[in-house]
Amino acid sequence: MNKFSFLKFAAPTAILVSLLVPTSPVRAGEEPSDPRILVSGLGRSDLAPDMAILSLMITREADTARAALDANSSAMNNVLEALNAEGVETRDIQTSNFSIQPRYSRPGQNSSGHREAPRIVGYTVRNGLDVRVRDINKLGTILDKSVTLGVNQGGNITFTNNDPSAAIAQARIRAVKEAMTKAQTLAEAAGVKTGRILEISEQSANPRPVPLARTEMAMVRSADSVPVATGENSYKVTVHISIAIDQ
Repeated sequence: MNKFSFLKFAAPTAILVSLLVPTSPVRAGEEPSDPRILVSGLGRSDLAPDMAILSLMITREADTARAALDANSSAMNNVLEALNAEGVETRDIQTSNFSIQPRYSRPGQNSSGHREAPRIVGYTVRNGLDVRVRDINKLGTILDKSVTLGVNQGGNITFTNNDPSAAIAQARIRAVKEAMTKAQTLAEAAGVKTGRILEISEQSANPRPVPLARTEMAMVRSADSVPVATGENSYKVTVHISIAIDQ
């Protein structure tokens, strides 16, 4: 075998070795080439929501900006009063996406073939609210009253939890257990023993609704309110663990 053939076969081996050498700083008592097992674990904990974020919008149109704003403000005041009557605190209500926009006519071509310039024919005023509903049982009633009093856009709902720390902690424990089980399985299959843990890191994901098909949903209903399905929030944590191989 000539020297060029040797380089041809040696290069892939060199690349593989470089992948096994840790890139993190060398710690006291640890050699750069210490063999290790790298594993990941995913933990999940489901929790019924106890709070909702509701997005509402009121849109009004009129010939003048003043008239559109007055109509919008009147409807918004009615909605705010209804929210307060349902126990929603001022700190849980925030204005969002307020705008005043002109409406234009789009005239066609005249007899001479020229297109006339657009002209203002009215105004649209939009005013939105982000509402934190802490008593989730009132969500359907709040939606119903808001629409009755003038809300005509929005309605997006985000279900969340006031304090998900316990659920996240449970997901974290499950993630570590899964990773350690994987490491033990790999070590046994390779005929080696696991040593001390060299490093642990985690990644947390935002909660997301569980698919409705696998959730026994709590229905928030009453005779005069909008039916709302709360489902569950799923909290996920992924951990990455580096474990030394005991030699």
